[in-house]
Amino acid sequence: MLDFHKLYIFLQVAKEGSFTAAAERLLMTQSAVSQHIADLEAVLGSSLFERSRRGASLTETGHVLLDYARRIMSLTEEAQAAATNVHNLTGAALKLAATPGVGVYQLPDWIVSFRARYPNVSVSLETDITPRVVGAVQSGAADLALIEGEIDPSLGGLTVTALQEVEQWLVVGKQHPWWGRSDVPVAELTGQTFITRQKSSRSRQWLEDALRRHGVSYSISAEFDNVETIKRSVAAGPCVTILPEYAIRQEQGFGVLHALKVEGATLQRTLKAVRDATRYFPPPPQAFLNHLRLTLVKP
Repeated sequence: MLDFHKLYIFLQVAKEGSFTAAAERLLMTQSAVSQHIADLEAVLGSSLFERSRRGASLTETGHVLLDYARRIMSLTEEAQAAATNVHNLTGAALKLAATPGVGVYQLPDWIVSFRARYPNVSVSLETDITPRVVGAVQSGAADLALIEGEIDPSLGGLTVTALQEVEQWLVVGKQHPWWGRSDVPVAELTGQTFITRQKSSRSRQWLEDALRRHGVSYSISAEFDNVETIKRSVAAGPCVTILPEYAIRQEQGFGVLHALKVEGATLQRTLKAVRDATRYFPPPPQAFLNHLRLTLVKP
């Protein structure tokens, strides 16, 4: 019979691609990790890893076991969540990580409504660019990440749950001649001067890709690492930016910024929840993810 603990160690070696790295993450000796894998291989009658100087890569049998091991872990988590009443947990903690837009403009409301249902769960939140937020999940610093950015396709061992499509709008201030218009053809964006996020952010990369796909030629007057600075700069001058509606809702209400729909272009990003499939997923983040699913259901 397959041993649950040995399967967990197998998942860590598969994720790290190295017995040494897995041992460091598990706080075990490399020889102990190797013995657990050898025990699994003896039960299955087949090798799970091909070892080389560059690390450990899965064999064909290893790939088969990887799929089942992930499903076993997932079912185990679901069983514990079903049997655990989060309402009665004391001292429970939820560690979240998020990209700036989601973390600043959406998560505060979601956390408040979540804690209204689960007052015994304390919540912490850190914001950063997408790669670092995903890295926090992989390292165990966060239970769950909320992002709109794209994930590096080379990363493995992640469970990504799409939650909501988020439309992006062209945003202008009062000094821009498009103030008051309801929409603008995508071709008219050519020649505009943009204010954007910094080059290292997935938001900036997404924007550049989107404009390039539609043949838009543009210039950038400034780049900032937070949305608030972008909004204030656009409000004060003739430049434009592209942001989700939730980020400018208050400024639109005050008549400081104005959002226009871009005709002829699909400018959408996907809000996603990301967790490490190789790690135990405790009841508090499971409850929060379920809360988000219910909160974000369209009527």
